[in-house]
Amino acid sequence: MDIKWLEDFLSLAQTRNFSRAADDRHVTQSALSRRIRSLEAWVGADLVDRSTYPLVLTPAGKIFSASAEEAMRLLNDTRAQLRVRGPDENLLRISAGHTLSLNFFPMWLKSVRSQVGEIHASILPANVHDSVLSLVEGNCDLLLSYYHADLPVELDALRYEYVSLGTEIVLPVSVPSRKGTALYSLPGSKTKPIPRLNNIKASFFGRVVERVLARSDQPCYFVNAYESDMAELLKRMALEGHGLAWLPQSSIANELAEGKLVRAGGEQWSMEMDIRLYRAVDNKNPVLLKLWGAGWAAGRVTGIAAIFL
Repeated sequence: MDIKWLEDFLSLAQTRNFSRAADDRHVTQSALSRRIRSLEAWVGADLVDRSTYPLVLTPAGKIFSASAEEAMRLLNDTRAQLRVRGPDENLLRISAGHTLSLNFFPMWLKSVRSQVGEIHASILPANVHDSVLSLVEGNCDLLLSYYHADLPVELDALRYEYVSLGTEIVLPVSVPSRKGTALYSLPGSKTKPIPRLNNIKASFFGRVVERVLARSDQPCYFVNAYESDMAELLKRMALEGHGLAWLPQSSIANELAEGKLVRAGGEQWSMEMDIRLYRAVDNKNPVLLKLWGAGWAAGRVTGIAAIFL
C-alpha cells in the first residue's frame, strides 16, 4: 500500500470530485482513479460510491477515512519531530528517474563533491511522475529529470528553478549482423516487420518513442516482441538479440563502443533531451543553498520550469 493512495483518498473525500482531487494532487484524473481502485483492492472494500454526483463515501469509506486521517496525522507529526530533533545538516535528498539514478547520478555526484566538498546524498529512484510529486510535496531537495519542449508539464517559474547539466540521446539499437550493420534496422517492411522491444506507452521513454515515430513521414513496420517500463530490461533483451529497442545512450555507451549494439536507424529516429536539476526556491536546506551557489551553478539558474510527467 502506497502512502500516496491515502493522500489521494483524503483529497477525494474532501472534494467529492475526481477532477478537483486530481488537480489538487497534481495527477491526471485517470491516474487518480487507478490509485483509488488500488487502495480499495488493498482495503478489500469499495470506499467510494461512484453512482452519485457529487460522489459520496460508502459506509466502509467513512470508517476508513477517519483512520486514514489519523494515520496521516501521526506520520506527518512524527516526520516533523524527527526533522527538528536530528536533521543531517549535510544531507541532500534527490529524486530521479531510474535511468538517471543508475547512469548519470554517480558521475554527477563525484563532480559535485570535487567542487563543494563531501555531502551526504540520498537518491530516491522513482518513475518520472512520482519524482515530480516528490519535489512538489517537499519530499526531496532536488529533482533530476529529462526535459524536452515537445512534452512539457509546466511548473510555477516563481517557485521552481533549474540548471541544465547536460544532454541525453534516446536512439534505436540492435545487435549487429555478421556484416556489422544492425540486424534489425528501421523502418522495416510489410513482409519483414521488425521485432520491437517496447517501452510501455505511459512511461517516460514510451512517450519519447511515440513522439519520434509521430514526427517521421516514413512509416515503420513492427511486430511487438516484448514490453517493459525499465530501460535496463529492454537493454538485456536487445543484447540477447530479441529485437530493436530505443534506449538512452548513457545506458549503452559501453555496448556501443564494444560493438555489442549498433544504431538501428539514422538521426531522424533519435531524440536529444536536456538533463535538468530542479529545486524549490523556498527550500532553505543549507547544503542545497551551498550547492546552488557554487561555481558550477553560477549564472546558469533559469526560472522557466517545465518537466515531463
